[in-house]
Amino acid sequence: MGFTQSKHEYSLFTWHKGTTVIALIIYVDDILITGNDESSICTLREHLNKNFRIKDLGEPKYFLGIEIARSPAGISLSQRKYVLELVSDSGLSTCKPSIIPVEQNIKLTSQQYDYETASSENDPLLQDPTSYQRLVGRLIYLTMTRPDISYVVHILSQFMHQPKQSHMDAAIKVLKYLKGCPGLGLLLPRDGNFDITAYCDLDWGTCPMTRKSLIGFCIKIGGSLISWKTKRQSTISLSSAEAEYRAMAKTTCEIVWILGLVKDLGIKTGKPVTLYCNNKAAIYIAANPVFHERTKHIEIDCHFVKEKIEEGIIRTRQIRTSEQPADIFTKPLCSRQHSYLLRKLGVFDIYKPPT
Repeated sequence: MGFTQSKHEYSLFTWHKGTTVIALIIYVDDILITGNDESSICTLREHLNKNFRIKDLGEPKYFLGIEIARSPAGISLSQRKYVLELVSDSGLSTCKPSIIPVEQNIKLTSQQYDYETASSENDPLLQDPTSYQRLVGRLIYLTMTRPDISYVVHILSQFMHQPKQSHMDAAIKVLKYLKGCPGLGLLLPRDGNFDITAYCDLDWGTCPMTRKSLIGFCIKIGGSLISWKTKRQSTISLSSAEAEYRAMAKTTCEIVWILGLVKDLGIKTGKPVTLYCNNKAAIYIAANPVFHERTKHIEIDCHFVKEKIEEGIIRTRQIRTSEQPADIFTKPLCSRQHSYLLRKLGVFDIYKPPT
């Protein structure tokens, strides 16, 4: 039918003719179709039904565990039903909810590196790790619409092979947090532009076992959060500036991918992507990468980010740490800051009245 497979997302197919755009995305035998011409969409549905006998379920309301709700304000994506089932299956339906997903002063380690408690009976290995593995696996699936638990789930997923009691206790803490806010999800506002903004942050040397830094970034189109990640760096950074610069490079890679994806969808973004970072040294290196003893071993990252700046793809800006939404992906926060950054990210609970 003349559809083109996206080179940036192989499950996405697009069709362009004049001002008409149709996008079709496939997951196994589930399909989502959208576009700006109803007659062309009907023609596509008839063609698919003729060849594959599809069932048209109308506007999406529940897709792959994600609840989709529409309102004059925009589209809301949540996994409330999934959360309630998860809490119920864990036997915590009547527990006291928590206001934060992870304690601020907690440091989870693996057995071989936890020298203080390796021989202690207070934190033994779990006799049956499958319950922990299954729970964390279900939490990983939940991060599709819950960026608020991305950090703690990333930490918990590092101990799947030999989980200890402290790891299970931290996972239970996440469930208690979810019990208090099961309907939390992403709000994609109807009114907005297509300006792309990105935020990157890191916690330098945070891993107590390897001293590798933890990076976090998020990307928004207008007021809609579309991409986020918490990831441990693959190498040990010798300074916070170096670690922050590597975080900028990772975020830039994601920006380039998203720009290609929105181009396939026929969305035009004329302005460069604004990349916010709270480290002055990293921003200065991006603007003028003078390679000296502090930066020569990150030369490739320097060249990559500098190249994208010169091409007009990104521009760097400084942001205060207290206003940095990516901070929620790199470290535990107090309840007040946690709630504030969630509002900045566009994460709301449509099942609760506004306060």
